[in-house]
Amino acid sequence: MKMQVFVRLKTGVLDVQGKAVEKGLHDIGFGDVGNLRVGKLIEFEVEETDSNRAKDKVKQMCEKLLANTVIESYEIKSL
Repeated sequence: MKMQVFVRLKTGVLDVQGKAVEKGLHDIGFGDVGNLRVGKLIEFEVEETDSNRAKDKVKQMCEKLLANTVIESYEIKSL
């Protein structure tokens, strides 16, 4: 089963990379962009046919490695 995990910084955590991208966009003429935040998308396949079990497995992966749950949140999606 193909899975997606979207990881982003929690609200209130300074997104330095987002600020840099926002400044870059302003510098090239896109001054109307604001509050830009950057996240990461992780796609992979798991050998599981049951959607609930697959999501449980991916949740464990997120909690142990894919996301720093102190400062990041994550969203799991099966495709």
